[in-house]
Amino acid sequence: MAHSVEFFPPKNAAGEQRLQEAIRALLPLKPEYASVTFGAGGSTRERTFATVDMIRKDYALEAVPHLSCIGSTESGIQEILEDYRTQGIQRIVALRGDLPEGMSNPGHFEYAADLVGFIRQFGGFKIYVAGYPEVHPKAVSAEEDLQHLVEKVQAGADAVITQYFYNPDAYLQLRDDLQRRGVEVPIVVGVMPITNFEQISRFSAMCGAELPQYLRRRMEAYGEDLQSQYQLGIELLSRQCETLLSQGAPSLHFYTLNQSEATTAIWQNLGL
Repeated sequence: MAHSVEFFPPKNAAGEQRLQEAIRALLPLKPEYASVTFGAGGSTRERTFATVDMIRKDYALEAVPHLSCIGSTESGIQEILEDYRTQGIQRIVALRGDLPEGMSNPGHFEYAADLVGFIRQFGGFKIYVAGYPEVHPKAVSAEEDLQHLVEKVQAGADAVITQYFYNPDAYLQLRDDLQRRGVEVPIVVGVMPITNFEQISRFSAMCGAELPQYLRRRMEAYGEDLQSQYQLGIELLSRQCETLLSQGAPSLHFYTLNQSEATTAIWQNLGL
């Protein structure tokens, strides 16, 4: 069973150093690949390209770029795909992305399924898409959100990587709902280690990830004791991942936030 990690492109020299330190620390775990995020409207495009190139060349680790289509043209996406194919990139995470502030026109690709279909027609890539076990925060309804995910798979997606969550039943329900609709592609578990509860609370409020009551109360009881928050987070996520793997989850995808310690601890707890 192969697992993977995710990084974001650094903004400056200090961030570059932190990223490289994290990569070196995680390499002994032998991740299958490292995905690299892509900012809304292509705002990190060049930094994404540079990070993908660095990971491939300096660390001989397969790099899987994210590609968001909001605000993009058909020719612009084709140019990016041609560049990636020339580099030997074999997989892409295809996303709609958020409409940047002040932009009203989503561009040629209105939905992620449109991008998936374009990449499939272009050819040469294994395509991953995003799934939301607890429903996308901007979805009109849970049913609509589920249908959009089905459409992405029907358009040509090979696998789904979930948004992070702290309720295992949400993942199992999503998997079962998709299977009932004839979707059989792997549903990879997205894992966000908890190293700072205040930070995770902010992230979760933006992306619609639920923080269970017992988790919130336990974390808040620690106050500013970040070490205790960290230890509880490692325990919780290790148990959640163990449960999901035992229930047939195909693999784990760690959102590292360009850090290595928590991912390493959970990975080792699971004996991966």
